[in-house]
Amino acid sequence: MAKKAKAKAKETTATSAMTRQELEEQVVSLANAGHSPSAIGIILRDEHAVKDFREETGRTIQSVLKENNLIGEIPEDLLNLIRRSVVLFNHMGKNKHDYSAKHGYELTVSKIRRLTKYYAKKKRIPQGWAYTPEQAALLVK
Repeated sequence: MAKKAKAKAKETTATSAMTRQELEEQVVSLANAGHSPSAIGIILRDEHAVKDFREETGRTIQSVLKENNLIGEIPEDLLNLIRRSVVLFNHMGKNKHDYSAKHGYELTVSKIRRLTKYYAKKKRIPQGWAYTPEQAALLVK
């Protein structure tokens, strides 16, 4: 199937009982409670019947967090890859001959480096930021 799975809406349609302002306040309160943007979206979907936050409010969760200075220093997808790389690196330290884990670690580090270039261009991370296993272990703690 070559098309997008979800058709683009021509206008915003409210399907939840909450108003736009209430939804944005809920996002801010969940972010203050320590939830990531993807976790906030899941909570809104499961507990508040918000099918699509962007469709409901006309904005993204990221933009609401950015407006309220609640966005993380490192983007969530990059941080998740760094967490995975730390787990694999520690596993390889204990299991020297696990070559499939080594290959998985190399693929993960490659993804981290590509995302780092992208976010450096978009100015989401500092220009000289580079991945090292030691720095990654400190970031994850």
